[in-house]
Amino acid sequence: MRDQEYGLSHSARVHRKPPNPTTAEQRERFIHLVRLGWDLRTLGVRTSLVLPVTGQPILEIHSAAGVLARITVIRRYRGWVFTWRPWWARLWRRSEGVPVEADNTADVVMAEVNA
Repeated sequence: MRDQEYGLSHSARVHRKPPNPTTAEQRERFIHLVRLGWDLRTLGVRTSLVLPVTGQPILEIHSAAGVLARITVIRRYRGWVFTWRPWWARLWRRSEGVPVEADNTADVVMAEVNA
């Protein structure tokens, strides 16, 4: 109702797109995921970096049975955070995630993913 008062049609409300991240943000996400993938590799964990044409880069952690988790990087008010939750779960679980600057990030991510 209020959107109609301000001139937004139904199609404009339904088809809103999230803001497009800048190239610098995309590069920073990529760098954080590569570092985590390398740290996980030293722990003996198999990973794959997925770079979709559209969307965010994803680090997949593999187990012997298949893909164990898909790690993404999001920006929070305190800095960058690794998360493996779906986008909708992040709306109410804002405290969950691992800061990218943590010394034992790979260990913490594996402990959380395997829990």
